[in-house]
Amino acid sequence: MGFDVKWERIQGILIAIILGRIDSSNADEFQKVLEAEINSADQALLLDFERVSYISSAGLRVGLIMAKQFKAPGKQFGICALSDSVREVVVASGFDEIISIYESQDAAIGEFKKN
Repeated sequence: MGFDVKWERIQGILIAIILGRIDSSNADEFQKVLEAEINSADQALLLDFERVSYISSAGLRVGLIMAKQFKAPGKQFGICALSDSVREVVVASGFDEIISIYESQDAAIGEFKKN
């Protein structure tokens, strides 16, 4: 599979802590894993990339799909804790202009609670 996801829920925020690589060989599976965990009570989705060693454009596409699912009023989406190499891919692709990026889980949760 190339990746693993651990889940947390904190006050209506679903947090996916991702470990491994997200690329074209597993992006579809990654999307299915994320979608299977989301329920209607989740007000926000945060993807924690602290332990992601690599993400390709196919992985970023999944992030964009998730962001669209959390675009409705009262919903929020973000990614956090990007390594330098993952941040380079996100910035080079322009996704940092579309998706909210936070330095840490705590920073994201703080921002989510404000809105």
